[in-house]
Parts: sequence; structure tokens; C-alpha cells
Amino acid sequence: MDKSLAAINVEVSARHLHLSQADQDALFGSGHDVKKLKDLSQTGQWASEETVMIKGPKGQLKARYLGPCRKQTQVELARTDCFALGVKAELRLSGDLKGTPGCTIIGPKGSVDIPEGVIVPLRHIHISDTEAAARGMKTGDRMAVRVDGARSTVFQEVHVRVDPSFRMAMHLDTDEGNAVWADMAGAKGEIIG
Repeated sequence: MDKSLAAINVEVSARHLHLSQADQDALFGSGHDVKKLKDLSQTGQWASEETVMIKGPKGQLKARYLGPCRKQTQVELARTDCFALGVKAELRLSGDLKGTPGCTIIGPKGSVDIPEGVIVPLRHIHISDTEAAARGMKTGDRMAVRVDGARSTVFQEVHVRVDPSFRMAMHLDTDEGNAVWADMAGAKGEIIG
């Protein structure tokens, strides 16, 4: 790959959740006006001011709600979060929820028990169709990305996800980000193969 096309922003995603409309209503009250805290790097995605508690067999942790609503509620954790909660989540791509563990989500107006939907997200690259074509990449590819810094490393098996609305960025969970000493505001990487 041409070196000028190999640079990529690296973003660290802290624990968070996406809600179905029904679960949003149950947690915050029907008709609740969700307040946007900030836009995220991916088009149309945003972090809300609202947080909830995620409860597992061993404990509970606070998590931020990211919008907009999705078809199914999904909780994204780092592995260390799973230890604290006592949840045996699997590595999965976002949206691949069948057979995953569930949890209880506690909001200010109520709680919901989801039977499945708790994952540790696989590291991945979001990329638009035009950006992917310029780099010879397609959905389903797996890349290697070097992240330089105080604790440089190469991340293997980085899943490629292509959509016209995506903006090119690699997403890591907090365990991975901490391992390379990455700033939560972002780091730089290079696609090396």
C-alpha cells in the first residue's frame, strides 16, 4: 500500500452501550429528549449526556449511551470490565449479538434485562467505500496496523468494515488502548499489511 494512504487515526472506545427505542424508553422514560454531549467521528453517531449502570453477577459499572437508537440493544465492554461485572462476553463485531451473554441495565426511570447483547468489540477499521477502494480494502479483510508511541505495537487481525457513511479510523477498546499508552483523544497508526 502507498505510504501516503497507510496513515490512520486510532480511537479508543471506552465502555458504552447502544439502545433500542423500546429500551431507551424503559430506561429514561417514554418521550425523553436525549441530550447530545458530542458528535463522534463516525457520521451521524454521537455520545449522549445520559449514562446508565450495567449490572452483572459480580458488580456494576457506569456506561455512556451512544446514539442514535439501534434495532437491538448492545453493550460494548473491555475485558477488564467483564471481570468486574462477572460477565463472560465474547470478542465480536458490532451487531453480531446472537448467543452473547446478557445483563441488567439500570436507568433513572427503570431497568431492562437484555438476554443477549454484551460483547467485547473486535478491533476494527471503519472506512468509506472510496477510501477502501483507494487502498484495495474491502469488508471482511483483516489488516495489520502499527501504532507508535511509548509502547508501540502491531495490532494483527484488525477487521475492515466498509460503508459510504464511515470515516477512516481504527477503533480499539480501553484495554488495547492502554496497552500502547494511547491517548483517549486518539493516536496515529499505519496500515502495514
